[in-house]
Amino acid sequence: MSESLQAPGASSQGQPPPEQFKRSIGLISNFSLGFTYLSPGAGVLSIFALGLATAGPPSIWWFVIVAAGQLLVALVFGEVVSQYPITGGIYPWTRRLWGRRYAWMAAWIYLAALIVTTTSVVQFAIPFLSNLFRIPPGAGTGLMIALGLLAVAFVLNSTGTRTLALVARIGFYCELIGVVALGLYLLVFERKNSFAMLFDSMGVAGSEPYLWAFLLAALVGLWQFYGFEACGDVAEEVRDPERRIPLAMILTIVIGLVAAVIAYAGFILAAPNLQDIVDGNVADPIPEIVRASTGEWGMTMLLIVAATIFLSAVLSQQAALSRLLYSFARDDMLPGSRWLSKLHEEVGGAGAVPRNAMVVACCAPMVISLWLYFKPESIVAVTAFAVLGIYVCFQMVVLAALRQRLKGWRPAGPWSLGGAGLLVNIAALIYGVAAMVLLALPGDASLPLVDRWIVLIGLTVVLAVGGVYMLVARPYGNSDAPEDDALQVAEQLRRGGAERSR
Repeated sequence: MSESLQAPGASSQGQPPPEQFKRSIGLISNFSLGFTYLSPGAGVLSIFALGLATAGPPSIWWFVIVAAGQLLVALVFGEVVSQYPITGGIYPWTRRLWGRRYAWMAAWIYLAALIVTTTSVVQFAIPFLSNLFRIPPGAGTGLMIALGLLAVAFVLNSTGTRTLALVARIGFYCELIGVVALGLYLLVFERKNSFAMLFDSMGVAGSEPYLWAFLLAALVGLWQFYGFEACGDVAEEVRDPERRIPLAMILTIVIGLVAAVIAYAGFILAAPNLQDIVDGNVADPIPEIVRASTGEWGMTMLLIVAATIFLSAVLSQQAALSRLLYSFARDDMLPGSRWLSKLHEEVGGAGAVPRNAMVVACCAPMVISLWLYFKPESIVAVTAFAVLGIYVCFQMVVLAALRQRLKGWRPAGPWSLGGAGLLVNIAALIYGVAAMVLLALPGDASLPLVDRWIVLIGLTVVLAVGGVYMLVARPYGNSDAPEDDALQVAEQLRRGGAERSR
């Protein structure tokens, strides 16, 4: 990596970090990190009941629609990270593609969305962990489970990158063996409904047009297919990141799609009481489906696999959030940046981890979990806000990349789309805008005004708070890290390549 592409090690105040990351993550571990963050198993287990109650069995097709759109986004990201393999992902990418103010706002939104995403996954894990450990259900016990899961993930993350990579691989294998294999078993041996049911709305829309119900179920896919960007969040810890990270992001989406469709279809077609689930009469249908098909033994195995999947997902999300915080603070962009940007030795001395940033990545979701203790009905709105925030950040990268292309930028990393890059970039932007519109749609017309527009209100609050802080404190002026240099760096890389080829 050329000198100009090295991650900035100091702010303008001249505080270089005393340690450096170690490149200990290979392709499989990098892919496993993105896969367990995206986590088709956790996604299906979390959203199955909501998807069927909203749009019936055809809600499964949102997996295909969203995966195709997100693959376009991943292709754009691949070109960006291949030229800029820098820890932090969204923040350094937008800084180098547009500028420091733009990057500051992108990272601010991404921070809020990642915190809420981690909180949502933890909340969806509560019923499975409660059943596994025979903990009586209740608001108080749910809060304790959430805080405990976040704390365990923090302890594991703090030991170092090797632990993160190991748990990510274990989570990946559990996804494949536990969720995908279970889905295949249900499809082959326990199918009680025909494949035609995947196209049957089962009266979910009543007398209204079905299209509206189907659009409202977009969260099924939109909640599922992000997390692949986490492959780039740890770029400075990956071997040969310019080539391996783009491939890992693509594999995350493609294999995630196959896994999600198999699992979702398996649960639908094996359900003995499918109409009751669609009618919303079964609050937690997956355990009932598994118990009816495999008995108590199968149910216990599902709970063990689910616990592992949720732990690896939270671990991956905490890791991505801590690296973003570290990257942001390394450029002196946050209050307490000196503390947040400090690296600590891993257990065993194999490298360094941003342990202080991990503390914040653990505690912030704990605070929101405490709020959900008092407002448990807000979990769907919280989840939708998390997804909308992530999509806004994704499209800020896509838009910044398109801006540079229109100025003449040709990505110069080893991984490139060549002449197709511009068309892919435009298509990714169109898809992203459509996805954001779907996420911001108002809820049930019978709800109060604030509840109907809570997702958009939440995003507006995040934008307003970030905007005021940016204008008053001007944090973007604290760093002299490179910005808006995509054209110059691409030319520099091409000159370097030409010189080496002589």
